[in-house]
Amino acid sequence: MLEDKLLIWRLKSGSKDAFRRIYEKYESDLLTLAANLSGEPSAAEDVVQDVFILFVQSIEDFHLTGSLKGYLSRCVANRCRDYIRKIQRRKTVATNEIEQTVSNGPVQLAIRSEELQQLSRALMELPYEQREAITLRLHGRLKFKAIAKFQKVSIKTAQSRYRYGIGKLRSILNGEIQK
Repeated sequence: MLEDKLLIWRLKSGSKDAFRRIYEKYESDLLTLAANLSGEPSAAEDVVQDVFILFVQSIEDFHLTGSLKGYLSRCVANRCRDYIRKIQRRKTVATNEIEQTVSNGPVQLAIRSEELQQLSRALMELPYEQREAITLRLHGRLKFKAIAKFQKVSIKTAQSRYRYGIGKLRSILNGEIQK
């Protein structure tokens, strides 16, 4: 956290190296988070890049009060929500066009193992609130208090969403393994 504060201070002073370090430090985790939340790995890079662009553009007014990774994770989750709303508005697009776009995405090519593909499919079967709670907890490493605040629910509700989501994932994955 001290390193993040120093990097932000350097970034505010115009250091390109500070931005590069922040980007390299958090890019991988944020890409995973975005891919899991959006359900479309090809959109993950766009979401993460948008978050970093907005972060740099607003750096002068930015004050770190907690974890930088937590802040960036919440920003990614918000952008994914926006992305999902945008996709839902465009349901008129043919399903085969969407599948073709997703299958040709750069992140999809990186996700090669069958187990990761099964997990990704299983995550997409969960309700968005449960998927978001699981992803923020596991990939964003946010505490339930932060997840509850982000989702605007009680801590118990955030914990329940996480617990029920994990339970559903287990049953979905056990069903796929037995097939």
